[in-house]
Amino acid sequence: MGLFFITFGVLLLVVVGMSVGAIFRDKPLKGSCGGVAAALGEKDYTCDICGDDPNKCEEQQELNTAAKEKVSPQDLGYDASQK
Repeated sequence: MGLFFITFGVLLLVVVGMSVGAIFRDKPLKGSCGGVAAALGEKDYTCDICGDDPNKCEEQQELNTAAKEKVSPQDLGYDASQK
């Protein structure tokens, strides 16, 4: 039973460490270009988003960031008590 708690504690420390790193780095999480198929080395795979052009992925990320900055809180919902 002690081994279970040690293992759980180590895994908890790893998850907390990754979370703190992701929060303080202030960058969104992103996968590799092509995802799992590229990582596994599948032939004839083309990324649906960027067409295997990493620069296009970065451009899309910048567009998404700019679009998020334009959204106001009023655009995200409405006051249901007013209807």
